[in-house]
Amino acid sequence: MSLGRKSPSAVTGADGDNVPAPISRLIQLRHMIAQPVFAAFLAGGVAGAVSRTVVSPLERLKILFQIQSHGRNEYKMSVGKGLAKMWREEGWRGFMRGNGTNCVRIVPYSAVQFGSYNFYKSFAEPTPGADLSPLRRLVCGGAAGITSVTFTYPLDIVRTRLSIQSASFATLSEETRRKLPGMWATMANMYKTEGGFMALYRGILPTVAGVAPYVGLNFMTYESVRKYLTPEGEKNPPAMRKLAAGAISGAVAQTCTYPFDVLRRRFQINTMSGMGYQYKSIWDAVTVIISQEGVMGLYKGIVPNLLKVAPSMASSWLSFELTRDFFVAMNRHDEHGRAI
Repeated sequence: MSLGRKSPSAVTGADGDNVPAPISRLIQLRHMIAQPVFAAFLAGGVAGAVSRTVVSPLERLKILFQIQSHGRNEYKMSVGKGLAKMWREEGWRGFMRGNGTNCVRIVPYSAVQFGSYNFYKSFAEPTPGADLSPLRRLVCGGAAGITSVTFTYPLDIVRTRLSIQSASFATLSEETRRKLPGMWATMANMYKTEGGFMALYRGILPTVAGVAPYVGLNFMTYESVRKYLTPEGEKNPPAMRKLAAGAISGAVAQTCTYPFDVLRRRFQINTMSGMGYQYKSIWDAVTVIISQEGVMGLYKGIVPNLLKVAPSMASSWLSFELTRDFFVAMNRHDEHGRAI
């Protein structure tokens, strides 16, 4: 046997000790996860799932409000009565209708959004680690929003279909509501009957037009408010301050960009049987909505939307920061330079 030959199952550590290969790979994995962009990617996925599940009933009610138009007013009522109607007719499943698909969508959507934002920030920083100006945060956030929505849009349009297909709109038959397809069946049916691949991207233009400024405003406002709420030298403010910053950023971003969200929902069901929307373009949709429903038609559903913004964005930012900090902390080392 050759003396001094290293075991193939071990590698030499930084302190000269032999480290078993599986442990070495585990250490390398921890280092990779702790990298800022990768940690933000994973934490963003967790934040998305948490925030959407918390506000699922209000999210679905918002969509039901948004898709109403002249002559279709089954959900023309207050938020409380709307939630009660949903519970009375569909029970707990009604509150969660479409949330599974929403989480399947929002986990990669939120992960890509937070991860790409941190990626774009690395190019926008004047010097490594320097604070960004509000304008640069706005631009990086807008780019992150476009990136994330492009990757996950088909799941968003399917979530919208699932959210409304069981609602008690007069134009939807009892037979239709009894035979509700799932996520993949809905996606396959759209692909086959509504124009192939492009059917899964119907409404993406008003979506991108709304998402870019929304995400940009969200990131810009959150980081600005978060900095204001953090006293000099305090890197970890109490959770309530993070919750407050998240709620404020969400409310500002949602209010400024809400009409684009209404347009997105209308276009997503533009060819859905029985719904009756046949808009030719974004401008056509805006003029038709204003002429038939008034300017407030562009703000239908904003009340449940604003009610959900505070818990949604607050829980999103808080869970993001807690999860990200947990992953980044995996890269800490003890006084001997070993990973702990």
